[in-house]
Amino acid sequence: MKSHLLSFFLLLWTIPAFSQEGITFLQFEGKDGPGIGKHIVLVSGDDEYRSEESMPMLAKILSMRYGFKTTVLFPIEPATGNIVPNYQNNIPGLEHLATADLMIMLIRFRELPDEQSQHIENFLKAGKPIIGLRTSTHAFAYQKNPDSPFAKWHWMSKVENWERGFGQRIFGETWVNHHGVHGKEGTRAIPDGLDQILDHPVLRGVKDVWGPSDVYGIKHLPAEANVLLYGLSTAALSSESPIVYEKSLMPVAWTKPYQIEGGKAGIAFASTMGASLDFQNEDLRRLVINASFWLLGMPDAISPDMSMDIVGEYKPTMFGFDTFRKGMRVSDFK
Repeated sequence: MKSHLLSFFLLLWTIPAFSQEGITFLQFEGKDGPGIGKHIVLVSGDDEYRSEESMPMLAKILSMRYGFKTTVLFPIEPATGNIVPNYQNNIPGLEHLATADLMIMLIRFRELPDEQSQHIENFLKAGKPIIGLRTSTHAFAYQKNPDSPFAKWHWMSKVENWERGFGQRIFGETWVNHHGVHGKEGTRAIPDGLDQILDHPVLRGVKDVWGPSDVYGIKHLPAEANVLLYGLSTAALSSESPIVYEKSLMPVAWTKPYQIEGGKAGIAFASTMGASLDFQNEDLRRLVINASFWLLGMPDAISPDMSMDIVGEYKPTMFGFDTFRKGMRVSDFK
């Protein structure tokens, strides 16, 4: 009898470690719109730019306005069940990638259990489209388990064909530096002046992209990357602040083909913008949602007057380390 009770309480203790809707992940069913029948998984997990706030907001627009089924995943601290952005070793629910048509990620320096990372690799092998925002150029950092088969994803990897890790191989860049002054300068994005770039469906209706996160340095972008937007530093964290013309332009949004060993060819879209505060800008929301439509083979559904209005309340907090709201639960974002 005692052994049965012990097994029962052990089961209760381990339940939070499993993926549960409303407890470890969110899911929104699209009811009407061009996205009906398509599934997008949005993965948050960074300790600075509040992706736990921005990913649910984007998911609601995609589902409530355009009909996509969306699933939002979070970094969950097993001991409490709370969303803890600087807990780097657990993002439950990645098995939903098996039915996803698109993944949107904003993660930083994660070292996930191999069984979780395997879902990401399976997604990439299928050649499905992926969007990487801000710190996804340095999505993984392997320190505890350097013998993991996924340690090649480390942002400073020296493994052959995976030099500079996941970010370089999939998105075309790893972490380089803060080209702008972090926390003091913002980013004003301007389109590439080439006619064929200006006509790109991802830029349809995108006119004024500004965000308070600074411009990232770009050094290793490969020739096959197609730069859509460049970023100029602004002198302060205000959309009205002047451009710092002494600083060079840096790519801030581009597309790139990818393919990993044993997998099909796929397409990635990347942007070094994406702090939760950045997404107060309507045209940054438009950029990412346009990119979602384009990657899913739906460019004709993109119109310049598509609504990017936020569904419900969105009150993003300032970026920074250990400044996230304590005690967050997944249900807070429902």
